[in-house]
Amino acid sequence: MFFSGDPSTRRRVDLGGRSSKERDRQKLLEQTRLERNRRLWLRLQNSAAIKIQKCFRGRKVVEAERCIVRENFLKTYGERCHSVDRQCFRPDSGFLRHLLFFFNPTYTTDVSVLVETCRLLLEFVRDTGDVVSLFAGTEYASNNHVLVVRYRVKKFVHACIRAVYGNRNKLRDQLFVESAILLLDAVKLLIDSSLPWACSTVTYLLQGNIYSLFREIVLIVKDRSCPASNRVVSSFECVIALISSHIGQSTCTCPSVDPQCCFLSQVLTIPFLWQFFPHLKEIFASSSVSRHYFHHMTLCMKGHVNVLPPDIAIDLPGYACLLGNLLEVARLAFAQPEPFTMAVDFATAATFLLEALPSLQSSNMGSKEMSEDEMVIDDEQTEKVLNLGLEQQITNAIDPRFLLQLTTVLLGGFSPLNGSYNGQLDEKHVAAVTAVCAFLHATFNILPLERIMTVLAYRTELVPVLWNFMKQCHENQKWSSLSAQSPYLPADAPGWLIPLSVFCPVYKHMLMIVDNEEFYEQEKPLSLKDIRCLIVILRQALWQLLWLNPTLPANFGKSANDVFAMKKHPLEFLQHRVCVVASELLSQLQDWNNRRQFTLPSEFHADGVNEYFISQATMENTRANDILKQAPFLVPFTSRAKIFTSQLAAVRERNGSQGLFARHRFRIRRDHILEDAFNQLNALSEEDLRGLIRVTFVNELGVEEAGIDGGGIFKDFMENITRAAFDVQYGLFKATEDHLLYPNPGSGLIHDQHLQYFHFLGTVLAKAMFEGILVDIPFATFFLSKLKQKYNYLNDLPSLDPELYRHLIFLKHYEGDVSDLELYFVIVNNEYGEQTEEELLPGGKSIRVTNENVITFIHLIANHRLNFQIRQQSSHFLRGFQQLIQKEWIDMFNEHELQLLISGSLDGIDIDDLRAHTNYTGGYHKEHYVVDMFWEVVKNLSLENQRKFLKFVTGCSRGPLLGFKYLEPLFCIQRAGGNASEEALDRLPTSATCMNLLKFPPYRSKEQMEQKLLYAINADAGFDLS
Repeated sequence: MFFSGDPSTRRRVDLGGRSSKERDRQKLLEQTRLERNRRLWLRLQNSAAIKIQKCFRGRKVVEAERCIVRENFLKTYGERCHSVDRQCFRPDSGFLRHLLFFFNPTYTTDVSVLVETCRLLLEFVRDTGDVVSLFAGTEYASNNHVLVVRYRVKKFVHACIRAVYGNRNKLRDQLFVESAILLLDAVKLLIDSSLPWACSTVTYLLQGNIYSLFREIVLIVKDRSCPASNRVVSSFECVIALISSHIGQSTCTCPSVDPQCCFLSQVLTIPFLWQFFPHLKEIFASSSVSRHYFHHMTLCMKGHVNVLPPDIAIDLPGYACLLGNLLEVARLAFAQPEPFTMAVDFATAATFLLEALPSLQSSNMGSKEMSEDEMVIDDEQTEKVLNLGLEQQITNAIDPRFLLQLTTVLLGGFSPLNGSYNGQLDEKHVAAVTAVCAFLHATFNILPLERIMTVLAYRTELVPVLWNFMKQCHENQKWSSLSAQSPYLPADAPGWLIPLSVFCPVYKHMLMIVDNEEFYEQEKPLSLKDIRCLIVILRQALWQLLWLNPTLPANFGKSANDVFAMKKHPLEFLQHRVCVVASELLSQLQDWNNRRQFTLPSEFHADGVNEYFISQATMENTRANDILKQAPFLVPFTSRAKIFTSQLAAVRERNGSQGLFARHRFRIRRDHILEDAFNQLNALSEEDLRGLIRVTFVNELGVEEAGIDGGGIFKDFMENITRAAFDVQYGLFKATEDHLLYPNPGSGLIHDQHLQYFHFLGTVLAKAMFEGILVDIPFATFFLSKLKQKYNYLNDLPSLDPELYRHLIFLKHYEGDVSDLELYFVIVNNEYGEQTEEELLPGGKSIRVTNENVITFIHLIANHRLNFQIRQQSSHFLRGFQQLIQKEWIDMFNEHELQLLISGSLDGIDIDDLRAHTNYTGGYHKEHYVVDMFWEVVKNLSLENQRKFLKFVTGCSRGPLLGFKYLEPLFCIQRAGGNASEEALDRLPTSATCMNLLKFPPYRSKEQMEQKLLYAINADAGFDLS
């Protein structure tokens, strides 16, 4: 502004709402606070400097005093302790007091003096045999110098160990080795548990973190290969054994030490410990010692990451080394009296260690390469790889004998065969079951199952004990309380997770080897009543996990890296494993029920399957669709068949528009139907196979048959081609005693192109299913398993060769010496008079069947007949089949249901159902008298004629799988012949199979109607009657 002539200062107004005085006040307070903090920091700095200077001056003074005492000591006693006698070890002597005051393990002179002192100590004790009187005089208990004696002994022992530790790198030197042995021998002498100062000395050593010193010494010594170092190892082993075993004794009063400094974390984490300390292994395996350490380990193992020392190497993690050493010694420990409590603690701790292990190389050998989705999950997935020697230590320790011993110790007291077991659930029973199941669950995900399953299934009482436990929990509603008592599960997790994760795979393995007599007649290992209860438990568990309370994330468990998933999400992984194994077991029990029914098929169905569930199941990436893939038996067969039909219809619709304009026409000679179909069908691509195919038949005279193929002629063609190709006379298939078809193992002797024909037949069957055409081909169950890419076992053999099955069962239960039967691991094949001998194992001609390997022999025979002999034929058939029918479509069905999809029900045709879903035209209606007569005539026909009638009007002798409601289009009866003249009534019924249409004259009597109808359906005139 311009100067106004007013010299006074104008008042300024702060529009911010605060006065300048307030701002100045806040600024002043902040400056004051900063100044106060600065002064406090200066005071702390000055105080710390004073303390450091004080400590330094004190140390300097003490060090100077030690030099003076050392100099006087050497003048008095000499560097070689020439002037030392027995009296020098008494409480009133200054010899030990001065030595312990100035001793420094880094001074060579001090170490030499200490070594000479130990040599004299050992000589004096050797002469008198009494170490207590040497240190304390005649009466130790009444001596006034007890505290002095205890103090000097523990300091002396600690000085000896420090001397060895401080010079551990000199252990290769022969001169120091002798000194180290003297020092360690003196320690052994003074820490003997019978001495009155043993507890105070061991306590002092433990509080001084002595095990960490031992660890460093062991790591140096175990790498030395010279004989002199072996002597040090022996002496050192005795020292560690005395200290570690002292803690477990009943007379020990030593307080507990920090878990990070204990024997478990510092010494047992040394890799391959027992190779260097075999005597220590025996000491540790003793009842009192192992019981103490296993229990201590259980209490602190959950925090093993914070407890264990740094890893020695990347491939030698401490927890894996600890696990290897524990597993190796456990077998000896379990052989001690009353090992139950110890075994529970061991299994609990070992479970946590097993879950922390990375993937084992031996268990991954031969596995498929990971897909791109599995290659990178996050940085943690690139897991460490264990040292191969450590991995072998772990896998060799968990062998069948060890698992047999562990399960016997934990579950032997609860076996139904044990007369002292009262059958009641108590805390001991729960602890045993949860411990052994958790250990085995972790083991199953680490080791190959084939190594351990057989011994668990047949040499232990695991299955009956676990079943009785689960049965009682189910009947008494104890599952919720079980979760609260388990250290492996959250309190709100289902209590049946842990038992089912072990029971299901073991019982499933057992069912693979059990024969039909044992399962159905002898009811071993479980009674049929118990199996029905088991089905309920498994069904409810699966439904809860998969539908009611789903907690698994999408696509969980599809990665091949199960170990990673177990570590990252242990509870979710456990739930996923239970879903998998429970589903596999229920599927297997359903197979047994299909062989011989012991419960209603509906018992396998979940109670909550409704229309909403079915609608969701048809959509990809929904929970219901996942259930349909993982546990399809929970859904009724009719619902699954509807879904299957809708899937096929959707694919046909996608290919239908192209098919209308790119229709393939086959010209088929009726007397060369197989050859013509083979040549023309094989020329089509996979996409063409999905489209429409139209057929024109040529009769024996070379004339094309009447009729335009609107679908009916094609259905007739499919039925005729399957009847011809699958006829046993053609040589591609053989029939069992029950007239069930399976590939002829000797088909190659009859047809040069037999494998191409099997591919063709797989395509034919798939095309029939794809178009919804039922064909009358009864396949053997073991062959249908091949369509599902399943393996056949001994219990499938009766359907193929019941006589061979009886012989094998006789051999299985043979009570004598099997080797007397002069059997070898070979099998003789007899195809069309040609006998060939095949070895079941490499060198099988020279391997005799004995009592030890007879079970293997039996299953190799079954495998050869059920799987190996027909492997090529089945493989080519499957390739042709999967051109049209995707694997996931038929995975929804078991073999019995798959046969229904192929051929429909074996029961008679439901005429009432057909009548209820029939349309009428041309003057007919459902209450017309001709219509009433017609249905009476059809209903009274034989089953064979009813099927001929159905083929006559629809082109297929089988009705729709789900009933005539799903016949497309619906069956229709049209009045033919106009008025009821004699000429019209003399006509035969005709049909249009493409429209499922029957053109039926109004016959006046049942007799005439039946006569005309039977003549038409039996005329076998092709489509000339149309």
